Amino acid sequence: MAFGRPLLRRSYQEDAAILPTWFQKGSLVFFLVTLTLAVLGNGFFEWLPIRLFGNTWLGLIVLTTIFGIAALGLNILVGVTGQVSLGHAFFMGTGAYTAVMLGGNVGKEESWKACVPFHDNLGLLESQGECGLGLPIWIWLPMSGVVAALIGIIVSPAAVKVRGLYLAIVTLGLVFIGLHLGRMLPEWAGDFESGRKWPKLDIRLWKEETPLIEISEDGKWFGLIHLTEVQKEFFLIFAILLVMLWFAKNLVRSRTGRALQAIRDRDVAAEVMGVPEFKYKRTGFAISSFYAGIAGALFGAFTGRVSPIQFGLLLSVDFIAILLIGGAGTIAGTMLGTLFVELLPEVVESFTDWLAGQLDSGGPIGLMANFLLTEGGEGDFGPISIATVAPGWPMSVFFWNLVIFGVLIVVFLIFEPLGLFGVWLKVRNYWKGWPFSY
Repeated sequence: MAFGRPLLRRSYQEDAAILPTWFQKGSLVFFLVTLTLAVLGNGFFEWLPIRLFGNTWLGLIVLTTIFGIAALGLNILVGVTGQVSLGHAFFMGTGAYTAVMLGGNVGKEESWKACVPFHDNLGLLESQGECGLGLPIWIWLPMSGVVAALIGIIVSPAAVKVRGLYLAIVTLGLVFIGLHLGRMLPEWAGDFESGRKWPKLDIRLWKEETPLIEISEDGKWFGLIHLTEVQKEFFLIFAILLVMLWFAKNLVRSRTGRALQAIRDRDVAAEVMGVPEFKYKRTGFAISSFYAGIAGALFGAFTGRVSPIQFGLLLSVDFIAILLIGGAGTIAGTMLGTLFVELLPEVVESFTDWLAGQLDSGGPIGLMANFLLTEGGEGDFGPISIATVAPGWPMSVFFWNLVIFGVLIVVFLIFEPLGLFGVWLKVRNYWKGWPFSY
């Protein structure tokens, strides 16, 4: 027994385990049980912010879970392989449109003619029917990743020819190519602004009308517990995230992962030692694109209606912010960055709404509200506008969120390159060494 020696490892397998200690295993089980009960709204956990898991917040958490899958893919490419990419949104769009073409409902004409758009009397773009092959999720979801990975393999030679900023510009061009294709192919993408409908997440064996497991409607799951549609979608997507996390963690610890990290640290030296640069860079692009394709398909299916414009540059920058703030090259940092970047805007907006209700109240909170907020009237000098239209200065909450992200990226790059994961390491090491300072 090694109760007094918690870091003792008796074998290589024990040392290489993802969760080597019983405390870590117990913490994971406690987190999963707590999260499950919180999503279900169990009143036993009254000390938890259960309101956070209401319909509004639960939908945001599902989106955060989907973006976490995409961020894991970009982390494999940028953080592990060291290849700068601004084209992640393009690969998400590739996966999304693969999903809608394979899993979308077949039109009334039972042919691809149903995809051809037309204009009604008001000049609005309509479709003759929802086009697609109507295949089940166990086909269109993996194929979304596979098609995106194949395109990633096609793009990967650019990673050998160019590096750094030049590679970022090349991948950035993919985003604009995707937006152009979305505008030029309305029969596939739908209207450029409003988009088209995506297949549901219902699990079917083939094309039967009654799904094997119904996700898109409220009801009992497996006849045991009543769940809402969003709760069902959360548990399904969260299970997919856990599988992708397991694969990403094991990839980093494998021979392939060590080769990718060697290329990241010094690609020339890695090639001299026998690591084939082109092969592993191609592998990094393929795996990253596969993750993005899966996330794009889930994003479209969960949102229900997605337009091509949503897979633009802002989405790619969002993932770069996740890696820089969370900590590039680490799985835990990627998850922390995803939670922080995706939930912070809603937290800021909720806090602003609460603060707006304190404008007429007295005390320090009322003074702070009057100092920070403005309704656009004379004499108001607050930097945050709560008016319906807020051009210029003061700025709305949306633009302040962009400012916050910009400031955070600069701060972390200067003071903490490892991001939130680096902050966690410092806190953990401090308590491990406490009360000693060495």
